[in-house]
Amino acid sequence: MNSIADINPTIAGSIEQAEAIRGSMQMKLDEMRRAYHQDPNPSEADRKHHLKQLKKLIGENSEAISKAISEDYGHRSEHETMFAEFIGTGGGIDDILKNLRKWMKPEKRHIDSTMFPFASNTVIPQPLGVVGLIIPWNFPVFLSVSQIAIAFAAGNRVMVKMSENSRSLTRLLRELSPKYLPEDKLVFIEETGGVGIEFSKLAFDLIIFTGSGATGKKVMASAAENLTPVILELGGKSPAIIDPDYDLAKAAERIMFAKQFNAGQICVNVDYVMVHKSQLDEFLEHCSTWLKTNVPTINSDDYTSMIDQRAYDRMMATLDDARAQGARIINPTGEEPNPDTRKVPVQFVVDTSPEMIIRNRETFGPLLMIMTYESEDDVIAHVNSGDRPLAMYPFTKSKKLAEHYIKYIMSGGVSINDALLHVSQHDLPFGGVGGSGMGHYHGKEGFTSCSKMRPVFHQANFTINKFMGPPYVGFKDKMYRFLTKKSMK
Repeated sequence: MNSIADINPTIAGSIEQAEAIRGSMQMKLDEMRRAYHQDPNPSEADRKHHLKQLKKLIGENSEAISKAISEDYGHRSEHETMFAEFIGTGGGIDDILKNLRKWMKPEKRHIDSTMFPFASNTVIPQPLGVVGLIIPWNFPVFLSVSQIAIAFAAGNRVMVKMSENSRSLTRLLRELSPKYLPEDKLVFIEETGGVGIEFSKLAFDLIIFTGSGATGKKVMASAAENLTPVILELGGKSPAIIDPDYDLAKAAERIMFAKQFNAGQICVNVDYVMVHKSQLDEFLEHCSTWLKTNVPTINSDDYTSMIDQRAYDRMMATLDDARAQGARIINPTGEEPNPDTRKVPVQFVVDTSPEMIIRNRETFGPLLMIMTYESEDDVIAHVNSGDRPLAMYPFTKSKKLAEHYIKYIMSGGVSINDALLHVSQHDLPFGGVGGSGMGHYHGKEGFTSCSKMRPVFHQANFTINKFMGPPYVGFKDKMYRFLTKKSMK
């Protein structure tokens, strides 16, 4: 049968093509499952070896990987790739290696009072089997490797379906991966058209999907046919909220760094800012000054392109829609978007109204909506009127105010007085809630998500059960009534 990479994408919509795609992937899944059954619980040493090989795969080929990512983008800043794809990735694997023995250790649990002191309880983390990952294009190495690593830590085998916008990188990884890890442990799959749909229909033991909410719903529906559990990371409109007492210049600097990074194409990026109405003009001035002072021209190699023409057109349509409906567009650098390189300068959108595109969809680009508020209740009401965001960024010196927002606004994660950085903390779980997703990966919670936390009850030689069976008369009747009354107090 043809490999997935050899299938002609021009007929991806046909029934024959779908069957070919599914059949090829099913063969690989069957091979991995057979390998899993032969070695269902890899040792700590084996897991560490796989993690170290994964790190070598990326580390020994970082230059080629960086070039492939830039080719997929049209142009991507080499330094942004270093920062986003490599630095945190290696540190994340090191953190897993450091904690793996502790995570793998069976956990003793308390025994129920009716069994004490004779029986015992244990929870044993065991591999689920084969995990399917669906990876987006924006941080294809960081997102794939961090998820592979936590799945390896839990002892699983992994199939990775990469994005159609990561074709050069995928081909490189398909070539390199077998040199470091056997193909019944890890395989990368290229999106050639229709692959993702068929991938989500496979009977994995767990699927982790990162992408849009609309696609996430389809993945979840397909997975439900096999009762496959899913972890969904879906993004959303993540707010930064600036306390009037916080240093505006510092808030502007930190928010602008996040917004210009990777041309804003980050799932946890600041989607919009809420600033007190008395400070709007001052905040805009600080943001504009920082951009003009620190961000290179869009013609620079250090400024990243929109990933494809559709993404570029979406930015232009969002701007045109806001402008046509009365919003104020502020372009601090004065540079015009370049359709040839698909580069868009950071721009601010102010005085928006509820019907505008930018108010209703995740921006996922270098456009920043800025809204004003009068009271903390205004902030809470506005954020809670939409889907729960993937992240929230309160900027405040007041611990009480930060806790107030955390209490009354639910989000996937929180960074206080900065943006994005909670994602790079290896010991924190990462994931959304509600419209921004479900489940966690990273850290101990990720290990748990990729494991079957298997409860084991061990009965002792002596048990009181033989004294508690029928007929329920005399002492037995009194004992049952005593225990019922005691447990209901």
